[in-house]
Amino acid sequence: MRLQSQLNAAFTTLLLIVMAITGYLIYSLILDMLIQDEQRQLRQKGDLLIEVLNEQYGNTSISNLEEFLQDQDLQLFIYDRNQNAVVSPLPKSVVAEFFRTNDFSDKNETLWEYKNDKYVTSRILIRPESTGLELILLTPLSDIESVQQNFIFRLLIVFLIGGAIATILSYIFTRKLVTPLSKLKKQLKKIEKRQFNSMERIHATGEIKEVEQSVFEMANELQRYINSQQTFFQNASHELKTPLMTIQGYAEGIRDKIFDANEEEKGLEVMVTEVKRLKKIINEMVLLAKLDSEPDVYNPEMLQLSVILEQVVDRALPIVNENGVELKHSMEGSPELYADGEKLLRALLNLTFNGIRHANEKVSLHIKQENKRILITVEDDGEGISENLIPQIFHRFVKGKGGETGLGLAIARAIIEQSGGRITVVRSQLGGAKFQIEFFEQHLER
Repeated sequence: MRLQSQLNAAFTTLLLIVMAITGYLIYSLILDMLIQDEQRQLRQKGDLLIEVLNEQYGNTSISNLEEFLQDQDLQLFIYDRNQNAVVSPLPKSVVAEFFRTNDFSDKNETLWEYKNDKYVTSRILIRPESTGLELILLTPLSDIESVQQNFIFRLLIVFLIGGAIATILSYIFTRKLVTPLSKLKKQLKKIEKRQFNSMERIHATGEIKEVEQSVFEMANELQRYINSQQTFFQNASHELKTPLMTIQGYAEGIRDKIFDANEEEKGLEVMVTEVKRLKKIINEMVLLAKLDSEPDVYNPEMLQLSVILEQVVDRALPIVNENGVELKHSMEGSPELYADGEKLLRALLNLTFNGIRHANEKVSLHIKQENKRILITVEDDGEGISENLIPQIFHRFVKGKGGETGLGLAIARAIIEQSGGRITVVRSQLGGAKFQIEFFEQHLER
């Protein structure tokens, strides 16, 4: 069953249940209300009747009442509580049957029975009380029930009309609700077939609009990921192809003995160098793949960043001396971070080595804790990064001037984001590039 039919069926069922309960309650209450109203009207008639008797006879003795009732066609009784006697204009057989089946002395009994019929009663005490006389007026319950049934019939018509209108409105509203979902389904099919360029935005409101927005953001991210994967494989094949071709060329030359002894020795050295470069590229590609697809490769723990800083400085010292630059490092406070120490060290080393390669004279590494976040900056005084390269600098195989494999910054970003941080690059006041890393409160402790 389609969603729109399910919603209409659910709404209609709920509406029928509510109407049934409402109708039952009204049906139950309306009879009591009609009986009470009828008793009130009977009481008014009784008061008026007693007033007429007083004006005509001056007093309301049982003999006067009996004389008056002989000329009337009324459904009433005069009950003498002192003598337990009844006077009525009704036939004697009817009066006797009423007197036999009902307790006239019970003031709380409001419904009397006569054969298979029931009557609503209203009792009016005749003044003075010493006479012991009560005027009891009757109305057949069937008359009240006919009013009740007439009211329920009209109410049923109102319910049917209201239910029909509500069902039509339900169909309109559910169609308005379901139509965007149907259109969204078509867009999801396009995502399944990777037809990202043919996707269309959907006009919707409320939560459906939020879902639609999330779907299109997901589609854009998926398209970006697919494009990046394609670019990755293209770049990877290019990066791997170059050293392989060099190795193949020298290997075939040595095999065919076209090189002399010196050239052969040089070729072997080039082959070893290219194998090392190839091995480095493959190791970095494997690490990136693991960071993206294997959560178990990441083992976080509480780290003292002062220890990480010392390890970065120690490992960077040989390269610093080789390049003849100065590495300045500092730390404010004693910040701690919940992260994988080995991976975080790798990320900071990649950024530091990158800065050392591009620096003219100095590189700065600074760590500080500021309120509920940790800030780490790595900057140099080199040429910096061109503006058109900044948006792609963390992508795989994107290399700046003097870059190596183009994977170091991509690995650094993957590790930092896996650690719950964020990395950006801006222009440094020293003149070169400034990499800024931020870790927020939720990752400072566990």
